Amino acid sequence: MTDTTTKVREHYRGTDLSDRIRSVLAAITPEGDTLTVAQLAPLDQFHTRGILATTELADAAGLEPSTRVLDLGCGIGGPARYLAATFGCRVTGVDLSPAFIDAASYLTERCGLSDLATFQVGNALDLPFEDAAFDTVFLQHVAMNVDDRSALYAEVRRILMPGGRFAVHDLVLRVGDTVYPVPWARDASTSFLLSEGDTRAALERAGFKAVLWRDDTQAALHWFQAAMTGLPPAGPNLSAVMGPDFPAIVGNLSRNLRENRLGVLSAVLTRD
Repeated sequence: MTDTTTKVREHYRGTDLSDRIRSVLAAITPEGDTLTVAQLAPLDQFHTRGILATTELADAAGLEPSTRVLDLGCGIGGPARYLAATFGCRVTGVDLSPAFIDAASYLTERCGLSDLATFQVGNALDLPFEDAAFDTVFLQHVAMNVDDRSALYAEVRRILMPGGRFAVHDLVLRVGDTVYPVPWARDASTSFLLSEGDTRAALERAGFKAVLWRDDTQAALHWFQAAMTGLPPAGPNLSAVMGPDFPAIVGNLSRNLRENRLGVLSAVLTRD
């Protein structure tokens, strides 16, 4: 494991994460009760626009019950559970953080979705799957933690079947320096953002062709504005995952978008 990978894993170490999640969920439902994807959405969608972005990307990817899906950088499994529950497809989630994988498995069992969504620790640059093992790969707010973008996209291409879909929801560099800390990094040492143009060039070099390429920055800004002017969501939220300073680091992300330092990209690509 490289020094960078170790630092990224440390950022997402999630000490006692499953216990913290159990504690906050106890406020809304007893431990033995079944949870729903909707109940968990404020807690388990770790990217701008939350479950709205996952919903739009899934619809654009054209999933079916027979689709084999990899959720790469799955976090605590929110998107994977949404895909499994909504489309009836089988989803494999992979994340660098053992704490995230433990929490993802626990929450998926609580939702009664363990037969469709499974999770394992893994490195996005060295995935433990055969060539062409999946029909669709989801990558949401993950690439900015990967220092070798070419290797990342090459590995995604390897495990995708020919003609498979690569669904991307990511942050891109615009003008000026990024203000840290942000949800994915305390400082620039674990942040590897690319511009939109460089992102597209890297994807095309890896053998992908865009069928959807959309700037979602304004939609993200509207989402942040609504979140900041409305009442705080009742029940569990991402502070349970990322700690008490989560509002401050999300505030920095919102600032980076408002000041045009960063943008939000959504894309669906096909593998040649």
